Amino acid sequence: MRSDQEFLEWADAYLKGELSQREQIEFERYCNDTPYAQTQLEEHRSFLKYLGLYGDRVNLQQKMDAIHAELDMNEIRLSAKPHKPVVVRIWNKYKINSLVAASVALLAVFSTLWLTGYFTNVKDNSSQYSALRRDMNSIARRQNALVKEFNKKNSDGTEKDKGINPSHYGATGFALSSDGYLVTNYHVVDRADSIYVQGNDGQSYKTKVVHMDKSYDIAILQIDDPNFEGLAAIPYTFKKGSSDIGEDVFTIGFPRDEAVYGRGYLSSQSDYAGDTIAYQVSIPVNPGNSGGPLVDNHGNIIGIVKGKQTQADGAAFAIKTKFLLKSLEELADVEGEQIVLNKRNNLGKLNRAEQIKKIQDFVFMVKVY
Repeated sequence: MRSDQEFLEWADAYLKGELSQREQIEFERYCNDTPYAQTQLEEHRSFLKYLGLYGDRVNLQQKMDAIHAELDMNEIRLSAKPHKPVVVRIWNKYKINSLVAASVALLAVFSTLWLTGYFTNVKDNSSQYSALRRDMNSIARRQNALVKEFNKKNSDGTEKDKGINPSHYGATGFALSSDGYLVTNYHVVDRADSIYVQGNDGQSYKTKVVHMDKSYDIAILQIDDPNFEGLAAIPYTFKKGSSDIGEDVFTIGFPRDEAVYGRGYLSSQSDYAGDTIAYQVSIPVNPGNSGGPLVDNHGNIIGIVKGKQTQADGAAFAIKTKFLLKSLEELADVEGEQIVLNKRNNLGKLNRAEQIKKIQDFVFMVKVY
C-alpha cells in the first residue's frame, strides 16, 4: 500500500511517459487492483489538464500586460480629440503599435472564448462558465495540497521536523458503542500519525487505533480524549445476516465539511471483482464517504462504505457487517478488548427524516494527519 505522495509521484511519471513498459504494466495492474488508486489517478490526470490550461491563460495575460505597459495612454487620449491634424499625425506615428495591440486583444478574446468552450455551444455559455469556475477552485485546492506536501520535504527528499503535520485526508466513521469505540476503513487511517474525529456538534476528539484488519479494510478506533464524556445510547443495530438485492439503503458521510445524505439500493451481493466481502450499491458516494454507515429501512447497519467504481456512475461498495463482527471477535480474542454492541433498535418505526436525525449524532468526520 503506497502513501498518497508516493502514488502521486508514480502517477505523474506514468502520465508523462517516463515509465518503462514493465513499469507501466505494473502501475496499471496496481490501479486495477486498487479502486482508490484509480480514483486518485483520474483526479491527478484532470488536475494536470486544467493546470496546463490555467498556465496558458496566465502566460497570455502576462503578454497582454507587457504590451499594455508599452502603450502611451496620454498619446492615445489625445488621438481621441476631434482635431483632425493631430489625429492624423498620431495615427501616422502609432498606427503600427495600435494595430499590434488590437490584434493581440482580439486574439486574447477569441482564445479565452475557445478555452471556455464558448464556440462549442453558445447556449451553454453560463453553464460552461460555472463549470470552469468549479474546475479552477478545484485546481486551487489541489495545488495548495501539493504545496503543503512539498513543503513537508527537505531538499534531499527527507521529511521536515514540523511537529504536527497538516491534514491530508478526510473520511467518515461511526460509533460502535457509547463509550467511544468507532469504525472506519483501514485505508483511511493506514500510516496515520494522528487521528481526530469531529461530531455533528462540531466538537473534535483525538482517537487511537485499537485494531486494523487490512483483509476486510476495517479499522477500529477509540476516542482517547479527556474532553470526551460519552455518547447517548446507540439507536441502531448491526445486521448479522445478508441483505437482499433491491433493498432500499442509505448512507451518511462527509465528502465535504458537513454531513451528506445519500439514498440508493443494493444492486449486487459482491463487488466489481466478484468478492463477496462487500455489497455493490447504486448510491452516489465520494472519497470522503469512506468509512460511513450503510443503513437499511429498519435502521440496521448492514455495511461500511469503502469506495466507488470509477468506471460506472453511482456504483459503490460497502463491506458487509458480518465481517465487522468477525473483526470485533478477533479484537476480543487477540487484544482482550470487548466491545458490546447495541441489540435494541430504536429506528424501525421512524420515518427517514427522523432516522437521519437520530443517526447523525453517531456519525463522525475522520481527520487524518
